[in-house]
Amino acid sequence: MPTFAMSQRLALYLDLIRWDRPAGWLLLLWPSLSALWVAAGGFPGWHLLIVFVLGTILMRSAGCCVNDVADRDFDRHVKRTAQRPVTTGRVSVREAIWVGVVLALLAFALVLTTNPVAVLWSFAALAVALVYPYAKRFFAMPQAVLGVAFSFGIPMAFAAVRGEVPALAWLLLLGNLFWVLAYDTEYAMVDRDDDVRIGMKTSAITLGRYDVAAVTVSYVLQLLVWTVLLLEQLVPWVWGVALAAAGAQVVWHYRLIRDRTRDGCFRAFRLNHWLGFTLFAGIAAGYAFK
Repeated sequence: MPTFAMSQRLALYLDLIRWDRPAGWLLLLWPSLSALWVAAGGFPGWHLLIVFVLGTILMRSAGCCVNDVADRDFDRHVKRTAQRPVTTGRVSVREAIWVGVVLALLAFALVLTTNPVAVLWSFAALAVALVYPYAKRFFAMPQAVLGVAFSFGIPMAFAAVRGEVPALAWLLLLGNLFWVLAYDTEYAMVDRDDDVRIGMKTSAITLGRYDVAAVTVSYVLQLLVWTVLLLEQLVPWVWGVALAAAGAQVVWHYRLIRDRTRDGCFRAFRLNHWLGFTLFAGIAAGYAFK
């Protein structure tokens, strides 16, 4: 294949995995790193840090491939997704599947460098990731399924550090699920008109006029659950600063989405990784100052 043609294919594959939009994998990364620090009681070591950073990027990229194949017939009817490579036919379904398989195998190779417990839990993580794209056809709140998928780095982190998944990991996952519900409802609010027209199910449609209130309450619940679980393990004033910064962002998000404009809701969604980073920074600093 000529060099120019190869570079064109590479550009399409990078578009397929949303390489130019890192917000997606950052939303996965910060909860996973937070759990690594909690499980280890501080810095978890370079090996696990590298495994989880690279693994998160690879699995999110593989998830994009699966999602675009599953939604290709719906995406052409939605303004925001109509030009995705699989939807337009620039990347074939077979190509997208193979790209996803290769990326998932690379992520699995990273997990193999940890321990047998983490390896076993990685199959559950993969199963949830594969289920989510089809949940939008059957469940009124598919964002809850995404919440589990996007939070599974938390039990994976505990498994990799401790060789077990304690109750604390599942409670942190529950708290993080509220955050995913909040930001993915913001995302769904962007496409609500298109999703109603094509018969897609989303939390934005199910919640109706209570969408803004539900998003705000979900943010608050996540902050509350994590505070209850982590306050005694961290330096309280450090976590308090992080919590105040996160709370200010929640107020900002409310202001962005309260009028339900496409631009406001999409901006709110894209800025969520800063909230995740804020909480991670509070956890990392909370252990560093102990």
